[in-house]
This record gives sequence, structure tokens and C-alpha cells, in this order.
Amino acid sequence: MGQLEGKVAVITGGATGIGLATARRFVAEGARVFLFGRRAEPLAAAENELGPAVVGVRGDVTAEEDLDRLRLAVQEYGRGLDVVFANAGGGRFAPLGGVTREDFDETLASNMRGVYFTVQTLAPLLNPKASVVLMSSAGGTAGLPGLGVYSAAKAGIRSFARTLAAELGERDVRVNAISPGYIRTSDDPAVDAFQEAGAAGIPLHRVGRPEEVAAAVLFLASSDSSYVTGGELFVDGGRNQV
Repeated sequence: MGQLEGKVAVITGGATGIGLATARRFVAEGARVFLFGRRAEPLAAAENELGPAVVGVRGDVTAEEDLDRLRLAVQEYGRGLDVVFANAGGGRFAPLGGVTREDFDETLASNMRGVYFTVQTLAPLLNPKASVVLMSSAGGTAGLPGLGVYSAAKAGIRSFARTLAAELGERDVRVNAISPGYIRTSDDPAVDAFQEAGAAGIPLHRVGRPEEVAAAVLFLASSDSSYVTGGELFVDGGRNQV
């Protein structure tokens, strides 16, 4: 029997990268997974790959009406919700002088606002002993040039994990943050070069794989972490630990 046998999960930003790797792992562990994402083609490809255990719901975490459609889809399934992986995010990277107000607002919206209201919208469906995992970043505790707004948003996610753990704990719901470091999720040579340069200075001297983050998310989602809440799990090759 899988670690998530019979459980119902939502993964936002679930059609590519870390979200898709986590969906693969959740399905392998027996979960019914609702994948939420903005682009139709990757969602359809994920559904085709992962089969009937996956339901794709198209939408944007910054749009209230889209989150409501996601909630209704899960509600209609009729078994409540056991896992939420609030993974969707992103943003534009630029140094202080290059950040526009639009860049600032978009980055905070896709990360902080999107994550917070994903949890708020889905909270009424959470079953006792449910787990909520928020996507933060190792960048939330580092001062990397060009990542000021993004890093601040991810630091805010870490703060949300503490507060939401306190608020939802009375319902026996756990909330934790996961903070990846350099993870290869892009085919962009410039991104690859940036990550390889950064990874050279960390203890494991390599870029991580999405599957390695997915394994950590599974730990936080499953009963193996039943007494872990309000915490932050780094999956960063030791970058922020040494």
C-alpha cells in the first residue's frame, strides 16, 4: 500500500517541473491528484501521462474565480482534501534599479497572494490530519543580487507556514514550508549556467533534481511527518546549512 493510498491531493503549478515530479510520486503512492495550472497543453500532457488518477483544472492562483473552480472540482469529488501542495509561483528577476512596479506586484501576487488564497480557498475541504505544504525557497534566507523581490516573497511564505500551522492546528491540520535550492527545471542555457555556477559552492557540488524535491514533499504530505508542523525543510544540497 502506498503512503498516500486513498488520499486526495491538490498540486498548484502541477503540470511542469517540481509540481509534475510531485504529481508522479503522489500517483505512485496511491493518491487522487488535482493538478492546477495556467496552460492547457502541459495540463493535458500530464493527464495523459499519469492516467485516471489525475484531474487537470486550468487556472491561475492569482484569480479568485479560478481558485473557486478548483475548490468546486475537489468538492464535487466528495472525499474532502488530504494534501495541498501550494507550489505555483515565479517572478521576474532584476536588480534594484531594474525592478518595475509591475514586476514587484506580479512577483508578490504569484507567490505570496497566490499561495495564501489557495490555502484559504481550500481550507474548508481539509480533512483531519491533512497536510499543507507551501513552496518557499532557499533564496528566502539568502541575499542574492537580482532576487530581492522574489526572495522577500519566499521569506513571506515561510512566515505563512508558521501562522497557518498555528491557525489550522486546532483542526489537526499540519502546515510546513519546503525550500529548494538549485533545482534543474528549465531547458534555458542561461538558467543552467547560473545554477551550475551557484552549485559549485555548495557542499554537494551539484544541481538538484525535481524528483528529490518531490520525495521531500511526500515526506511532509504523509503520516511519516505526523508530528511536524510550522517547519521548513531545505532541499538545497546544504547550501543554506553549511
